[in-house]
Amino acid sequence: MRQLADGIRVVDLSSGPAGGLATMALADFGADVIKVERPGGDPLRRLPSSPMWLRGKRSAVLDLASAEARAGLRRLAAGADVVVASFRPGRAERLGADYEALRDGNPGLVYCAISGWGPRGPYAGYAPWEGVVAAKSGRMQAFAGQPRRGGPAYAAVQVGVHAASQAALSGVLAALLARERDGRGHLVETSLLQGMFPYDLFGLLRQQLARRFPRGFEGDPYARFEAMPTLQYHPVVAKDGRWMQLANLLEHHFHAYISAIGLSGIYADPRFAGAPSGLTPEARDALRNLMLERMRERTLDEWMALFRADGQIASEPVQSVQEGLLHPDLEANGEVVALGDPRAGLTRQLGPLAQLEETPGAVPGWSADPGEHTAEVLAEPPREPWRPPAGARATGRPPLEGVTVLELGTIIAAPLGIAFLADLGARVIKVEPPEGDPYRGMGYGLGMYCGIAKTSAGKESICLDLKREEGRAIVRELIAKADVVMHNFRPGVPERLGIGYEQSKAIRPDVIYLQVNGYGPLGPSAARPSAHPIPGAAVGGQLHQAGAAMPPAAPGTLEDVREAARWLFRANEANPDPNTGSVVQSAVLLGLLARRRLGVGQRISMSMLGANAWANHDDALSYEGKPPRRAVDAGLYGLGALYRLYPAREGWIFLGVVTGGEWAAFCEGTGRGDLAADVRFADREARRAHDDELRGELERLFAERGADEWEALLAPRGVGCVRADAAAPGSFFAEDPQIEANGWAAEAEHGLWGRYRRHGPQVTLRDAPGRYRGGALAGEHGDAILAELGYGEEAIARLREERVVRSEPVFDPAAYLPPGVTR
Repeated sequence: MRQLADGIRVVDLSSGPAGGLATMALADFGADVIKVERPGGDPLRRLPSSPMWLRGKRSAVLDLASAEARAGLRRLAAGADVVVASFRPGRAERLGADYEALRDGNPGLVYCAISGWGPRGPYAGYAPWEGVVAAKSGRMQAFAGQPRRGGPAYAAVQVGVHAASQAALSGVLAALLARERDGRGHLVETSLLQGMFPYDLFGLLRQQLARRFPRGFEGDPYARFEAMPTLQYHPVVAKDGRWMQLANLLEHHFHAYISAIGLSGIYADPRFAGAPSGLTPEARDALRNLMLERMRERTLDEWMALFRADGQIASEPVQSVQEGLLHPDLEANGEVVALGDPRAGLTRQLGPLAQLEETPGAVPGWSADPGEHTAEVLAEPPREPWRPPAGARATGRPPLEGVTVLELGTIIAAPLGIAFLADLGARVIKVEPPEGDPYRGMGYGLGMYCGIAKTSAGKESICLDLKREEGRAIVRELIAKADVVMHNFRPGVPERLGIGYEQSKAIRPDVIYLQVNGYGPLGPSAARPSAHPIPGAAVGGQLHQAGAAMPPAAPGTLEDVREAARWLFRANEANPDPNTGSVVQSAVLLGLLARRRLGVGQRISMSMLGANAWANHDDALSYEGKPPRRAVDAGLYGLGALYRLYPAREGWIFLGVVTGGEWAAFCEGTGRGDLAADVRFADREARRAHDDELRGELERLFAERGADEWEALLAPRGVGCVRADAAAPGSFFAEDPQIEANGWAAEAEHGLWGRYRRHGPQVTLRDAPGRYRGGALAGEHGDAILAELGYGEEAIARLREERVVRSEPVFDPAAYLPPGVTR
């Protein structure tokens, strides 16, 4: 069976997992990937996960300091379709490996540059490490309050790497599609800093609305990390001391859970009559305690057996990534595979990014040694460069202009990924239930509108009652016009609604049909409900963010249990849905490229579980002798003396020293030559062996100056040292000059509050810019969409009168202004 990337050649000049994961995905789908490494190999091969993100690639060692090697690279690039690079600013140009140099011999070249901070701006030369970017951009400040201490908290899951790798993959796929239309290659750019955008679901907008409408957020109980969990999203501990994450977001799932644990009698108590919503704080706390006490009456395995049998209760054990790799649903859906590697032996590792039925991926069972294929690659005859198809011409249009996506997704994960496609120019029609996407009712005050503004950005919304034949008929008409159909229903629901894959294919034979489920379609939990916290618990992200002190081995008092539950809840609340959304965009683009190159539409499946395993790539691989994932310390400061948070004389800094050169620059910049000369800190192994002593030295050192002084002294030297508590993400993205310098600030229009600033692009194509539009109100475009389908005014009025079609009631947010103040 032919793969969708057969015949595509990729030259991978990147170092580490951000580029490595993107090119790994291309290799899994058939691309010929040549990894060009420096003498000695990619220095980040030392990472335990490297055998996975090196898989399926040929390795050629070229010393680009030599003219001969640079000529060899130009020959490779002349016959390549894609180059992926991750050089620090200016280095690619010095080595003759930049876009301008390599496209000279190949105008069809797609060149993807992945940086830490973007190509311009005051931080462009800062160290490009995940922790440094997370600290400076406010992500660690956003975790403040998870531990009960002052200052920011370490952000453990490498979401910047994950989202940037998916943005790079999506940008490359979009550029390959665009070059068929434009007849030319493209420069694709993304960064770890842009990889932080998906995880700020409402901070940027909340900051703006709070200034305009200050009463709109008064009394928000979930504004800070000290808040206790919602009743639906509660972590609980079982009789045997093992923890479980609940995720019964929708009320009928919560009621099923209450019934299963034998607490149905609560509804006879007037305090709990409206549970889980509408409770007083005292009643909510009392019900919380009843739940926590009841869960300690059985073991975790007993509870999980009961919940699985019920089929309506969302729950998973809180476990590590290594335990998650054994999850039967990941294995059943091919999202984790067992492979033999010539060097690593038997491994378990990530499978293909998504399951494409007609053009499936296949995981190669090997990874190359540095330079293993140098002679072979250099001896190959020159490859003919790509030739533009007849009629192709440069247009400057967004890469996905002309693509129509029909979205039948709710809440965050799947809709967020489709919003990224709207940014790339796709037309997205969002079909919502009559009352609107449930995400529209979640939050407090104006906070209810912040998240949905991000997940509905750039979309047209129509609210339809799909329980009525008239509503289903309208969806069938929309399918006929759609290139892509996406839903996140549980198995069986689309078929009952008449919009399953076979039914959609009968309407549009070449449709790309993406189903995004909690567990995937094939495993034992396929029909079980899932929500945001479930994959975080099941595949290790929650436990990693919780740090070494959590969960406690044997919590004693109810207060101990409550505090551990609060900590675990907050450890899981920033990542799982955006982790999934980042993969959704890539899955759709894989399908679009397969249709363009091979003429096939198809069904594509992916799960929240699998996407979150990709986000935990650094531990999503097991083999004999693999070092364990480095644990975050109990106080959530970081991973060790040279990669952690420190209090300064004023404020907090994050130090991220990764290479020997950075250590030397740090010692020189701080005037601490004695540390460089100390035998205890002579090399990486010695520094790790004496981590406690080094941490003590650095704690005393950083107390001598303020955080801003340390950043000004060290960051320009290429040392990862930045202030970590200057701003929350919303403030950083709204005001920092790095955002402005790279053109990542986007102004948009919203039906309620007018002009506002939203996040700009996750990935850019220099000659095919995207579109960055505002969020949609529920049903805002219903009449226009129906008119486009041929419905007249009388027919539309009848559909509204019969409540087949509805729209969100619009109110004036000026109600949230202070008394006596007008807009």
